[in-house]
Amino acid sequence: MIRDQEILDQLTDTLSRFVRERLVPNEERIAEDDAIPAEIVTEMKDLGLFGLSIPEEYGGLGLTMEEEVLCAFEIGQTSPAFRSIFGTNNGIGSQGIIIDGTPEQKAAYLPRLATGELIASFALTEPNAGSDAASLRTTARRDGDHYVINGTKRFITNAPEASIFTLMARTNPDDKSAGGISAFIVEKDSPGLSLGKIDKKMGQKGAHTCDVIFEDCRVPAANIIGGKEGQGFKTAMKVLDRGRLHISATCVGVSERLIRDSVKYAAERVQFGKPIGEFQLIQAMLADSRAEAYAARCMVLDAARKKDEGRNVSTEAACCKMFASEAVGRIADRAVQVHGGAGYIADYGVERFYRDVRLFRIYEGTTQIQQLVIARNMLKDIA
Repeated sequence: MIRDQEILDQLTDTLSRFVRERLVPNEERIAEDDAIPAEIVTEMKDLGLFGLSIPEEYGGLGLTMEEEVLCAFEIGQTSPAFRSIFGTNNGIGSQGIIIDGTPEQKAAYLPRLATGELIASFALTEPNAGSDAASLRTTARRDGDHYVINGTKRFITNAPEASIFTLMARTNPDDKSAGGISAFIVEKDSPGLSLGKIDKKMGQKGAHTCDVIFEDCRVPAANIIGGKEGQGFKTAMKVLDRGRLHISATCVGVSERLIRDSVKYAAERVQFGKPIGEFQLIQAMLADSRAEAYAARCMVLDAARKKDEGRNVSTEAACCKMFASEAVGRIADRAVQVHGGAGYIADYGVERFYRDVRLFRIYEGTTQIQQLVIARNMLKDIA
């Protein structure tokens, strides 16, 4: 659902120009420094990127799902690390508060998330709980007006920069199911909260993850999302569809960037007396990539529109996440192949994207989890 086409066009044009003029020229810099320059983060805040999906009443842009994926198509045309710094504010870091938070929680946190004053992080994964999220072991024990939290969260995106954490912890130790899990807003300076060392990853330099450790961490009881226990896992599940569609749209953007770079190289690189783009086997790789990127774009737009209509898009979102993340992996592989030896050299940037996109098939639910979601929904529908 697009509310005002003219305003949306202005926004996407601005984002496209920002990506071309400010982000792309700094891709190599963040890969070398493993950090996004402070001045670029400030520009992102000024553009409203930290509040794309936060409601307008709290200072955000309040984009519909379709509007958000159209923006993600543009943002995806550069290194994924740039998107990561503000992505959690728009997705899993804030959506739980937006969907299930109390009026007081929304008023306290959403305006500052929208401006980027606060950076949110989503703390669900643990050393022994990832895809099987319901098996988490972090505990939250009620103690007067506080909860005392103990446990370790792992691979938490933006944790080194985070101001607040949306934390999933087990409040009912006797209930080993998802019903025993609650969600909390935990501020970074809470007593008993500490961070592990920043992880050294395969790719996405500049986007940081680390362990978040809770040792008798005291959190006000007022910070339990929604004001009651046992809703945390349900809250987490509610935010997944939007997050999966956003990641899928980012995969489309990266795919289109890789295709554009590959076509340009194929048109300029000469072998056997003519550009390699004139050879049919090169053309086949370009054509396969273009068809897959187009299919992914169409899928994401269709699912986003259905979500804006208020329909259940659990299956469609999982299909998008599975297809788009797998497709961008194949497209990145072909991009390296089209570039030949140059594709393996860091100076061209293609090998960096090849490593960066590998993560898309893992986070926000692995490809295998998407397959389970899709198949189970199909069987449920037929029943």
